[in-house]
Amino acid sequence: MAINTETFAKNTQINGAKGIGGQSPQQALALLSDMTQGVAPISLAEYQARIAHAQTLMQQHSIDAIYLNAGTNLYYFTGTQWYASERMVGAILPAHGELQYIAPAFELDTLEGYMVIKGKVNTWHEDESPYELVSKVLTDMMPNKDITLGIDESAAFFVANGIAKAAPSMQLEDAKAITAGCRMIKSANELAIIQRAMDMTLVVHKAVASILHEGITTAQVTAFIDEAHRKVGATTGSFFCIVLFGEDSAYPHGVKSPKSLAINDTVLIDTGCELFGYKSDITRTYVFGEPSDRQRQLWQLEQQAQLAAFDAAIVGLACGEVDTAARNVLVEAGFGPGYDIPGLPHRTGHGIGLDIHEWPYLVKSDTTPLAAGMCFSNEPMLCVPGEFGVRHEDHFYMTNDGAKWFTQPALSIDDPFGNV
Repeated sequence: MAINTETFAKNTQINGAKGIGGQSPQQALALLSDMTQGVAPISLAEYQARIAHAQTLMQQHSIDAIYLNAGTNLYYFTGTQWYASERMVGAILPAHGELQYIAPAFELDTLEGYMVIKGKVNTWHEDESPYELVSKVLTDMMPNKDITLGIDESAAFFVANGIAKAAPSMQLEDAKAITAGCRMIKSANELAIIQRAMDMTLVVHKAVASILHEGITTAQVTAFIDEAHRKVGATTGSFFCIVLFGEDSAYPHGVKSPKSLAINDTVLIDTGCELFGYKSDITRTYVFGEPSDRQRQLWQLEQQAQLAAFDAAIVGLACGEVDTAARNVLVEAGFGPGYDIPGLPHRTGHGIGLDIHEWPYLVKSDTTPLAAGMCFSNEPMLCVPGEFGVRHEDHFYMTNDGAKWFTQPALSIDDPFGNV
């Protein structure tokens, strides 16, 4: 990512005092260091507590067992990291008794190496049906019983369909009441991990703002962000990255052919990383150059909407009311109504944890009461096609005393990172 001396000097004069431009990538990276010290992964005791909580919920919902498919739910309850594929790998968690795994026979040794929660592994060969094996394991666990099995809501259709055909007398239900019932309330350990991941990404945001210059491409910025995330301790780099300049910023998830950076462009960068599987996700919007009156007006309006959502978030209130609070600010200013653009075309926020988007959601239709331990993005984006977009995205978590920020919102359009 080369930058000549003349361009470097020019960009130092444009925004350098605000922390926007003025540094080379090498200078910015040299200021970063590993930020992961002092944060511990989830312990064996916490995994065991999660299983106990799930079993309590299963008994309350009259579900005899749940099937946890490879992926996030399997990892959450067992600490076993395994990616879902066309081969069935998962676990059966009964409402009473010990968890057991289902896996291809040739993966046995590998799977056992990944386990945190140990359990019997029931194996199947390539010419055998894993779904019939699931039926057999459940029947052995609960003989002479009409079994109700909760299916991991993230499992592929072929998994649920295979089990249904192999065990036609078994009642299958959505396991979301159990999986979401556990996962949407974060523990103190989870909050600490998410906090550190957010801190890491905010530092990366500050670093990338400092290396912007006229003509830089979104691909160059994306590559820098990935490298910066690795420098602060995210071993896999960026979990995702959206970089948009000028009018492109009006489209929440980008455009096919993004433009390079020009003077006075709106800059929108949305990125995150993961730490021990937990995600960060922060968006910053600012101007490379001198903001116009229009850019100032909409930047401030977007922040008013973000703060209205935050102020509305109190324990016991329906999630949808937070979305309404943010949307009303924009509608009163002449945008929308509803999801119409110019305005806010998507929900105000999403839950976050091991998945970057998880339950519950800050959207009108979600009536889930806010509860201590829930974590949300707060991003009521203002989209004005033909001009630009503004998205301020920070996350908060619920406490009995109200919402608490993981990261503080941007300070101002003239000083987004508190450098002035």
